[in-house]
Amino acid sequence: MTTIRKAIIPAAGYGTGFLPATKALAKEMLPIVDKPIIQFIVEEALASGIEEILIVTGKTKRPIEDHFDSNIELENNLESKGKAELLELVKSTPQAKLYFIRQSYPKGLGDAILQAKAFVADEPFAVLLGDNIMESEVPVTKQLMDVFEQKRAANLAVIEIDSADSKKYGMVEVSDPTSESTLYNVKRFVEKPEPQDAPSNLAIAGRYILTPQIFNILEQIAPGIEDEIQLTDAINELNRTQRVFAKKIDGTRHDVGNKLGYMKKSIEYGLIHPETKDEFKQYLIDLSDKL
Repeated sequence: MTTIRKAIIPAAGYGTGFLPATKALAKEMLPIVDKPIIQFIVEEALASGIEEILIVTGKTKRPIEDHFDSNIELENNLESKGKAELLELVKSTPQAKLYFIRQSYPKGLGDAILQAKAFVADEPFAVLLGDNIMESEVPVTKQLMDVFEQKRAANLAVIEIDSADSKKYGMVEVSDPTSESTLYNVKRFVEKPEPQDAPSNLAIAGRYILTPQIFNILEQIAPGIEDEIQLTDAINELNRTQRVFAKKIDGTRHDVGNKLGYMKKSIEYGLIHPETKDEFKQYLIDLSDKL
């Protein structure tokens, strides 16, 4: 197998958790201060060494493509007005090898990944979910790529959660950790179990390294929970013939797929953004006195 060169970012969901804002706007384009969610995800992939990225989109998602394209009219306007800093900001949008494909029908995450079969061909690849922003010294995707280089096997990121929240996540049953202590052999995955049925407190954190054999499984697997093609079901099948590892990540996961997580990340990013951090910090101090 070759090194990991390609990544898939599924971005085809309806974003119902943010209605009515997402009725005509892609959830992935919601800004964290002034940067769309999807840009954080693409930047992580690039920082990890990914060379080519396929974004799986759906209806109302065209603004994602426009965001990563050049905007000559805007650039000319900013240049003519001498707004050099804004011009540089517009041009700084990642100029990666980005490709786009539509998932015509919302059949689940597994089906979205299946749309990338021709793009991936016979290479191992990364998957970065668009509603998880990771904060870490070493990009989380790179951490998984390093595991692949060592083990030559599929693996995915996990985090520890409160067991009461298990029905929000895909949960992982693992055997004892390997000698690396943060790397586990996977026994099975359980999609959104009730707390009493959760096999552990380890939840899938939206980053995966998969082998191309997953596509044959996705083509044959029956719909699972919510009558959708579940990626976790397919990885369970993959785990029958190939080792799959769970890597407890070194970093922080921000679930921006729900309102509270989105608000928390926006506040934290606002506190480090060079244009907002000082005044925003003082605003929060003043506001806290009123709460």
